[in-house]
Amino acid sequence: MISHPKQELEFLKTFPISLSSSEFLSNPYPIYDQLRSHCPMYKGSLFKYRGWYVTGYEEAAKILKNTKFKNRIPLPQTTKKYEHLKNIQNDMMLFKNQDDHKRLRMLISKAFTPNVVEGYRPYIEETVNDLLDRVQARKRMDIIADFAFPLASLIIAKILGVPEEERQQFREWSVSLIQTIDFTRSKRTLTNGNDITKILLVYFKELIQKRKQLLQDDLISRLIIEEQQGEVLTDEELLATCILLVIAGHETTVNLISNSVLSLLNYPKQLMMLKEKPILIERAVEEFLRYDSPTQLTARVASEEIEMNEVTIKKGEQVYILLGAANRDPKKFDHPNVLDITRNPNPHLAFGSGIHFCLGASLARLEAQIAIGTLVQRMDHLQMAAPEPQWRKLIGFRSLKELPVTFH
Repeated sequence: MISHPKQELEFLKTFPISLSSSEFLSNPYPIYDQLRSHCPMYKGSLFKYRGWYVTGYEEAAKILKNTKFKNRIPLPQTTKKYEHLKNIQNDMMLFKNQDDHKRLRMLISKAFTPNVVEGYRPYIEETVNDLLDRVQARKRMDIIADFAFPLASLIIAKILGVPEEERQQFREWSVSLIQTIDFTRSKRTLTNGNDITKILLVYFKELIQKRKQLLQDDLISRLIIEEQQGEVLTDEELLATCILLVIAGHETTVNLISNSVLSLLNYPKQLMMLKEKPILIERAVEEFLRYDSPTQLTARVASEEIEMNEVTIKKGEQVYILLGAANRDPKKFDHPNVLDITRNPNPHLAFGSGIHFCLGASLARLEAQIAIGTLVQRMDHLQMAAPEPQWRKLIGFRSLKELPVTFH
């Protein structure tokens, strides 16, 4: 373990990390490998935030499953400047613990059961083919702007009950709010996120009011019914759930689809294998999730003193679990830095683990399987149309700015 300030300084000199480094943003995995080889649980200030940085698979899995490590909202409870943002985060299931988390999860999970998700298959297939029809004759497109984003927007809009014509706002809202929980956040992004939150509150208050007057077949209506039938769900929690799903429904799915396509472009033999054997799509998506995880980092705080791997994590200490690093741990995965769409089993941690396992995992998987599988089958000679992919300046997420491609 490296915990003494002088030891840490010497350690960081071996591979200085800059948040603005294009090398790190484009490929953080060599840094993860170095860090893991030094210590899979490293205590220091790696990204300017003091805490434990976990890069080992076994260590990450243990922490994710241990309920003594709590979720916490990214903003101080005393903040006044970003009060709207703080309050909505306080009411999000993502940052709840114990009974509150269990209560909200039970209510919201009814909209994401395997049967309910499978019911969206025809709509997803129709939407995917419609989006590809629009670009087929052009023989080029941006995987994000023309495909992954509109797909994710239409699906989450349908689930929530948001009118299709208003979906374009979702991308702007999602991009702004995801920055408020990332290590790269600044006062400017927090101020902007706070302003966006105020807009979202007004928007969803109006939509919820409309649904209360005329219920429909959507998630907001179902949660209103649950509330009316005596289930404990506050208006603030209903609003926070809508806002959380806007962010999660876009960020994870868009990143998963675009990162997957990029991985295939970088491994043309794997692309050809998937084209020849479309039955491999389920395993392929699991490998895409492992190989270039959409969410790279999740955070916890120790609720009490905890002994783990011969170290003591003190009460109140922050723990940063680098999912992208854990998913490439050579102790768990053979040839972890190689894309292998036939990999099986593939117990990756891309969706987390334990009680906070991603609620929308089955939906994200289904969208990715249909989107990528259809794209590969329909488009021949798929190639990148830019010299180097450009990444958004985020540490906790792997998110491309754009991915232009050509095809026949």
